[in-house]
Amino acid sequence: MRRCIRNPKNQLSSFHTLNHHHQLQGNIIHQHVTHNNTHILHNLARLYAARNQIELARHVFDQIPEPSVVLWNTMIRAYAWSGPFQEAIHLYHRMLQLGVTPSNFTFPFVLKACSALQAIQVGIQIHDHVLTLGLQADVYVSTALVDMYAKCGNLFEAQTIFDSMLHRDIVAWNAIISGFSFHVLFNQTMHLLAQMQLAGISPNSSTIVSVLPAVGQANALCRGKAIHAYSVRKIFSHDVVVATGLLDMYSKCHHLSYATKVFNTVNQKNEICWSAMIGGYVFCDSMRDALALYDDMVLMHCLSPTPVTLASILRACAKLTDLNKGKSLHCYMIKSSINLDTTVGNSLISMYAKCGVMNDAVGFLNEMITKDTVSYSAIISGFVQNGHAEKALLIFCQMQLSGIDLDSATMIGLLPACSHLAALQYGACCHGQSIVRGFTADTSICNAIIDMYAKCGKIHFSRQIFDRMHKRDIVSWNTMIISYGIHGLYIEALSLFHELRASGLKPDDVTLIAVLSACSHSGLVAEGKYWFSSMSQDLNISPRMAHYICMVDLLARAGNLDEAYSFIQRMPFQPDVCAWGALLAACKTHRNIEMGERVSKKIQLLGPESTGNFVLMSNIYSSVGRWDDAAHIRSIQRHQGYKKSPGCSWIEISGVIHGFIGGDQSHPQSASINNKLQELLVQMKNLGYQADSSLVLHDVEQEEKEQILLYHSERIAIAFGILNSSPSNPILVTKNLRICVDCHSAIKFMSLITKREITVRDASRFHHFENGICNCGDFW
Repeated sequence: MRRCIRNPKNQLSSFHTLNHHHQLQGNIIHQHVTHNNTHILHNLARLYAARNQIELARHVFDQIPEPSVVLWNTMIRAYAWSGPFQEAIHLYHRMLQLGVTPSNFTFPFVLKACSALQAIQVGIQIHDHVLTLGLQADVYVSTALVDMYAKCGNLFEAQTIFDSMLHRDIVAWNAIISGFSFHVLFNQTMHLLAQMQLAGISPNSSTIVSVLPAVGQANALCRGKAIHAYSVRKIFSHDVVVATGLLDMYSKCHHLSYATKVFNTVNQKNEICWSAMIGGYVFCDSMRDALALYDDMVLMHCLSPTPVTLASILRACAKLTDLNKGKSLHCYMIKSSINLDTTVGNSLISMYAKCGVMNDAVGFLNEMITKDTVSYSAIISGFVQNGHAEKALLIFCQMQLSGIDLDSATMIGLLPACSHLAALQYGACCHGQSIVRGFTADTSICNAIIDMYAKCGKIHFSRQIFDRMHKRDIVSWNTMIISYGIHGLYIEALSLFHELRASGLKPDDVTLIAVLSACSHSGLVAEGKYWFSSMSQDLNISPRMAHYICMVDLLARAGNLDEAYSFIQRMPFQPDVCAWGALLAACKTHRNIEMGERVSKKIQLLGPESTGNFVLMSNIYSSVGRWDDAAHIRSIQRHQGYKKSPGCSWIEISGVIHGFIGGDQSHPQSASINNKLQELLVQMKNLGYQADSSLVLHDVEQEEKEQILLYHSERIAIAFGILNSSPSNPILVTKNLRICVDCHSAIKFMSLITKREITVRDASRFHHFENGICNCGDFW
């Protein structure tokens, strides 16, 4: 037999503990609902909602046959404030289906949920309901509509509704100001703030918090200081929320000293305040200060970091390549389940990628439940930066299969991968996608496309993109000048440099590196000397190490080895390995053994940094038959732990990238490739080709040397291209090292025999072979 509750008032007065509430709820649910206990359920649902125990409130709410509009509003409000926001909209629609008429209090709550979800179409439908009920004049409803449209990006409609309001209170003004500030429209935000004051309404703390982000984004320090002074006068600055906004504004304006002073004045700092200060340090590139403040927050003040804090600290770890700290943060995230946050997860991927630990970056990507465009973009950029362009393209294909859309940041990461591999078909597809999606309005995207086409051998396409750009920055000009230089088009490079100067845009230090490099590759010694001296005299650019290295390279390539040696000794700062290495490379080219040994000793004292200088000296000795000395150099190389980088070449056939290593026999078509190379060798010999055996590092028979040279990676790639492409198609091969003299000579013969254009992009420049001639004029 069911118990009957006879005195509801006595029952409600006994709500002293949560356990009692649960017991009462259980009693009610297990009996027929009457008028009296319906009243109790109403009150119980409202109590749970007030306590933010939404699931319990909803469970009780669902037991009530005909909830009042007040209770509908209570439940919608609870979901609109705490989520899930979609439930607020569902309840609103269910309310309409049951014939319950919304009140003027319903709309502010449900519109807040629309704002949180950016559900503008639902918001427009609700706006129609407001008009149907004639509630558009209600200040609360109108303000909610202004806020919804503003946050969903329809500022025109937000302004229209705001202008039509007969009465505007401080909340309405804050809604419209916040909307424009949210979309970083600084001038409009400041105009509205002035209008508000002219209307006789003084800004409150919420107004200040709304305006400050736009001030920071606009780097409007003077306006920010004025707002700070106003906050001090009105005693708003003691409010932790206002103080947090102020220190964030100062950080965005690159005034960390002001931000720190504001931070230190806050007595009761919360996690958001700490996070803003840490984020400010990261924004201003003070990474070690950010890490120190994070440790102070966690260890000294025992506060738990928010996901935003962790994302900032992971960016600091990435910048400092502090893998140990990054890993410790990852462990913390796993323990606290914060690794489920997509933003933090993306920062973690970026940290692993910047630290070169791509296996961990990919492993974490695969573990992430929710991945977005930023997740994949971080992996793609990481692979490119760590020299794994092929894997970057594979990740991009995986991204497309997952249905995640790309954005301009993805494209910025992807285009360099195409450039590195000379993957023209991939690059052309990226160009097409950029046009369709409107990315080409971004100057940095166009710069990357210029670079991609240039490195894929299509320099004329690069120039077309450059000429069509609506807005060029100095990077655009530099990229185009560098592109002409690496293609050996020094006349075009210098002509464009003169165009740049005539345009009124000031050349920077990178521009001069591009000009000096173009002069170096073309043997223009006098021209290079002129522009080097003009840097400081006419262009007000102080030469740095890179410019001096260009000059060493220019002099040494031209055979002026003694002058280059003297130039290095006269440098205003200590020459590094790269400067001496440029001279050593020329000693090999010009077979100057004596100077090569002197330079090699200089490099050994500094530390060789890489295997390349060992190889150069070994090659110098091998070229004159000093095999024991060559072997000794290789022994030192092994003893010091330096491994010779194998020669690798890539070629794109029908959109597929094929890679080859010197002497490679692993390709499925190896037998056919070998036959083609032997066939070409016979034809080349008939035309007068003789292998340059001095380039083989080992003391072996002449015939064996010839075979070793025959299987250099670029020759394998060219033979593969001949076998797998139409006879009318040009062949483009990319190599990771500089092309050797013998391969350069051999490819001339190959272009003559096959009647094909063959282009080889090595680590230094492009070589365009046609009819037995290379455009470098045998000078590289």
